[in-house]
Amino acid sequence: MLFQLASKGLFVALLAFVIVWSSRDPNKYRKLVWVTMFLTFDVIMFGAFTRLTDSGLGCPDWPGCYGHANPLQALEHIRAAEALMPDGPVTVMKAWVEMIHRYLAMGIGVLIIAIVVIAWRFWLQSGRTLTRFSPRYPMLLLFFVCVQGAFGAWTVTMKLQPIIVTIHLLLGMALLGMLTWVGARQKDHPFVDARALTLRRPALIALVLLSVQIALGGWVSTNYAALACSDFPLCHGALVPQMDFEHGFTLWRELGKTAGGDYLPFDALTAIHWTHRMFALVVVAVLGWTAWKALSIPGLRTTARGVLAALVLQIVIGIATVSLKWPLALAVAHNGCAALLVLLLVMLNYKARIPSPSGQNREPYQIDLRSSAASKDKA
Repeated sequence: MLFQLASKGLFVALLAFVIVWSSRDPNKYRKLVWVTMFLTFDVIMFGAFTRLTDSGLGCPDWPGCYGHANPLQALEHIRAAEALMPDGPVTVMKAWVEMIHRYLAMGIGVLIIAIVVIAWRFWLQSGRTLTRFSPRYPMLLLFFVCVQGAFGAWTVTMKLQPIIVTIHLLLGMALLGMLTWVGARQKDHPFVDARALTLRRPALIALVLLSVQIALGGWVSTNYAALACSDFPLCHGALVPQMDFEHGFTLWRELGKTAGGDYLPFDALTAIHWTHRMFALVVVAVLGWTAWKALSIPGLRTTARGVLAALVLQIVIGIATVSLKWPLALAVAHNGCAALLVLLLVMLNYKARIPSPSGQNREPYQIDLRSSAASKDKA
């Protein structure tokens, strides 16, 4: 079974390798990082689809499906479970959704191993002088993807415990952000004005607040609190409805239960949803202000426009999701737009750290991986 699972992960990675080596980009390492980042973005979206279609326990064991490498081999077990609970978490469709998510995640693991190996190769070939090939960040990526895999396993074995699923989501977003940072290090960015240095702290604060909001959104999703407030902009017709924060934000508990084992009261779900909605106002204000300031700084304008556009889109999707009673497509898009904001804010943070006080980029190297040669050019 493990061999068959590994072969599927290798197949996903092979498709990515084909894209990399058939591209016209001479810097294949850079291309590999960006393709891995794009696949990670897709897996985050597909993970949201898995969660929102209740497919997280489509195969209730890990890493296989009833001890097999794919749902076809486990079809007898799946049919038996489906017959016992026709509306339960195990169906043929849900099993395939869950296993495809695992195959894609394994493919990302293989790609990150390749990134580590290539980074070490060029780092050593350059005499350890080219900072953009420093293996420090790729090694951190490898550590994170291993931790993410562990939380993926615990998500299943601990029966979708909300805190585990939420951390799994946050680790996925962190992995996306780290890949974006590594990819940004391989890119020769245009001139960034030295005034970008003034946005270092605001951009970092914006990214931290966005991370908190994503955690709150994950907490809403994993506790099935999306429709706890079915009206907008009020909640149950009130600005501050009746809520139970104690049970709603008890972190270590089973899905749908309080820490004492009782069913989670509806007021707790209301508290979860309302908190996510209110904190969104803070996030919109800070991200909007940061992006607006970045618009006036040469070198940051394109990224700033992207942040503003994604922020407006996320607001529209969020309101439409509640107003239209949480349609699946919009719910997945809401998760994807959050991932896009992570990507853009990481890029904004990176660019805000590029200029030296004189306004010159700190990384003067240009790399041509076709000849494995590294040359220094004047900035």
